Amino acid sequence: QVQLVESGGGLVQAGASLRLSCAASGRTFSSYAMGWFRQAPGKEREFVAGISGSGGRTYYESSVKGRFTISRDNAKNTVYLQMNSLKPEDTAVYYCGADLYGRITTKPNDYEYWGQGTQVTVSS
Repeated sequence: QVQLVESGGGLVQAGASLRLSCAASGRTFSSYAMGWFRQAPGKEREFVAGISGSGGRTYYESSVKGRFTISRDNAKNTVYLQMNSLKPEDTAVYYCGADLYGRITTKPNDYEYWGQGTQVTVSS
């Protein structure tokens, strides 16, 4: 069983930065690939960024590439999403997911565990 808890969301103006954190339970965190997804009202959950278990490989959705950075600290069982130059269209609930098979995948159904989400609202 893996428990994920996101934090760090909030209300910011366009152009600002936020750092999201996702703390995970479990003794084998470094074997999980982790992903950040987001879901806006009335829309499907969409992939934002993913990172391999070691942190050596990352992958980004095109609209956030160059603005967002995913990283992880396996000693702290935590994955981060640094979000810079935020735009109103980044407004959504952000979720972290754990893929116990270690894949970096953009498909929500491939992730076995999810956190409860944290709201990010960007005003114009």
